[in-house]
Amino acid sequence: MRSEQLAGGERPISSAARGKSIGERELIWMMALLMACNAFGIDAILPALDALASDLGVEGNNRQFVVGAYLLAAGIGTLIPGAFADRFGRRPVLFTALFFYIALSIACALATSFDMLIALRAAQGFFAAGIIALPPAIIRDRVGGDKMARMMSLIFVIFLLVPAVAPSIGQGVLMLMGDWRWIFGVMALAGVAMSAWVYVRLPETLHESDKQQIHLPTITRNMASAVTLRETIGYTLGSALVFGGLFGFINSSQQLIGEAFGAGDKFPMIFAICAGCMAISNWSNSRIVERFGARRVSHVALFAFIAVAAAQYWFASQPNESLWTFVPLMAANMSLLGFIGANFGSIALQPFKHIAGAASSAQGFLRMTSGAALGAYIGYLYDGTARPLAIALLGTAVLSLVFVLISERGTLFGPPEPEED
Repeated sequence: MRSEQLAGGERPISSAARGKSIGERELIWMMALLMACNAFGIDAILPALDALASDLGVEGNNRQFVVGAYLLAAGIGTLIPGAFADRFGRRPVLFTALFFYIALSIACALATSFDMLIALRAAQGFFAAGIIALPPAIIRDRVGGDKMARMMSLIFVIFLLVPAVAPSIGQGVLMLMGDWRWIFGVMALAGVAMSAWVYVRLPETLHESDKQQIHLPTITRNMASAVTLRETIGYTLGSALVFGGLFGFINSSQQLIGEAFGAGDKFPMIFAICAGCMAISNWSNSRIVERFGARRVSHVALFAFIAVAAAQYWFASQPNESLWTFVPLMAANMSLLGFIGANFGSIALQPFKHIAGAASSAQGFLRMTSGAALGAYIGYLYDGTARPLAIALLGTAVLSLVFVLISERGTLFGPPEPEED
């Protein structure tokens, strides 16, 4: 098979990719914005939850299921595309996921009842899961080691700019068009734009020699190994826990900021501050991770996360906690997630170079389903205060540390890992 060597020591690409080329910078932007379609699908609708609930006759915390159903279904859906991407290539599976993202965004805009909307949101999350599962596999096709952690951090920088502005976009669409349904129309347009970009610019990154057969025992064995290897399972479960706390914040953020702190008009700005802090920390991580190593950086960040979460719990336990203590501490913990998420994910995927699609799917399934279910539960515990969220953030971080210690056999702060060819 003919192949070509990519710049920077990256892996060769298959002959199916000849005629297309993409540089590292463009690839990072493309993968980030693919994943950002998922984030936009979650966060853009947040400012419209009150209008949506009023229009469809929804009461109490049930409005949160518009977010929770998507997250949980997306987690389940990530189990599917990896095996097909390992057999047929990354591009066909990406196009399939984008098609469903577009079609079901339009269907959500036409929903006539809350139950119908929830069913469509679940279908959208499930069938569009490839836009979540495949970018890490595509990056792993090209690089490994701490260089992968650096690239994933840069991806998260761009990816997190979307959650930072998505609520403002959603609020702007709501104000301009006067109907929450148009937000789903904007989602569909974003999907169309990404489909065109991927079609024109993305080469097939799966190496011919790494293609796997659609053989259930083989797929099962590959996925099982990705979520049972002791050296990596702690990182998969650990990231599921800390991001479960983040999903809990996302689920309840509109009510928490609008009702508990009476700052509903400032919600897009506050959400943007928190998400922006995550973007800045991911950029910072990309600058230091190859020097210090993904393990050292993420372990320090996890201890700091526990300390900040403890402070959040203390303030939340005081009468009349103010927005001026909640927002800085929440922003600090979201910043620390920027040093945890990409590094944990890269460490967990590192041993699975030849089955990156299946491994990314299996780990994404475990991470997303656990995190989404936990986040939905945390959000539903909202009681008019920040206390349930603070307890959840502290508890999930401590348990995450326990899982990491199990994977590392009690030894933390390991040295950097070189890139593998």
